[in-house]
Amino acid sequence: MYALLIVIINIYGMIKINGRTLLQSLNVVQKGTGGWKKIVKTFGNNILLENGEIDRALLGQIVFSDPAKRKLLTRLLSPHISCGIFWEILKLWVKGCSVITVDIPLLFETKMDQWTNPVIVVWVETETQIERLMLRDGCSEEQAQNRINTQLALDWKKSEADIVINNSGSLEDTKEQFREVLKQVSAPLTWKERMRSRDGFLSIVMCTAAGVLLAQKNLL
Repeated sequence: MYALLIVIINIYGMIKINGRTLLQSLNVVQKGTGGWKKIVKTFGNNILLENGEIDRALLGQIVFSDPAKRKLLTRLLSPHISCGIFWEILKLWVKGCSVITVDIPLLFETKMDQWTNPVIVVWVETETQIERLMLRDGCSEEQAQNRINTQLALDWKKSEADIVINNSGSLEDTKEQFREVLKQVSAPLTWKERMRSRDGFLSIVMCTAAGVLLAQKNLL
């Protein structure tokens, strides 16, 4: 683990609640970034908006309708995303954050569930998922279904999760469930979790340094 406790939650648009830190998706395709340059070089200038930013809706239509192009995009951006997540988590760890929540839609596909505990999946019925995706992105039902088909089934993710939040109701209902989950993951730490925290790490370093100095003193 990179931090004391990293909670992975598969949901879009969550907010900062009760002072806990929520690490939102990293913008690795912003104009001028390495990810942006790779995408433009690979897919051409036609995917750019007038301001030079990537037309995400157009790019989404391209990659979600072509599995080969989707895999290519994933391969291009994975190093930037992984590096960005690592450094953001490291900075939060140094600041002493005890609970870090990360939103990773491709959590299981990228095997990052092996580095986190607990894994939280926000589940919703397929019909509702399609309706919300169509409303959010203004896409057709077929396009929405294609996007869903590119990821592992939510029912399977639900079976692999440590905690499941039912997102079939209202946004307020989902937020309330999330608050309850935060209470659960903020319970007293185990000794292993405490050792992975910043304070635990500093304690180990200080004890080790004191032991070395004492040993050197006894040898003199």
